[in-house]
Amino acid sequence: MMIEVLKSKIHCARVTEANLNYMGSITIDENLLDAANMIAGEKVYIADNNNGERFETYIIKGERGSGKICLNGAAARKVQPDDIVIIMSYALMDFEEAKSFKPTVIFPDPATNSVVK
Repeated sequence: MMIEVLKSKIHCARVTEANLNYMGSITIDENLLDAANMIAGEKVYIADNNNGERFETYIIKGERGSGKICLNGAAARKVQPDDIVIIMSYALMDFEEAKSFKPTVIFPDPATNSVVK
């Protein structure tokens, strides 16, 4: 049996931009993507801690070291700059494999969105 489990999470990142005039997606600093084991094009689920919104989109790679977390297109209506969001991705895996799987979870600096080690 296959089940869907949390694969990666960027916990409490700060939204830096909301760009309504873009076709869609979320732009994420490449440093955060690397640290969270996420890739461009990957489907992500986003929860906004400020307003309770929850939605899905896909990742666009942002400039490395920029701290950028930008919601694009229609998703820009669901957040405001400076909102705190949780960005999650999931993976399908065998039930037995999932029992021992450990997701990658990172906690960026809330002021800069830089990777905290």
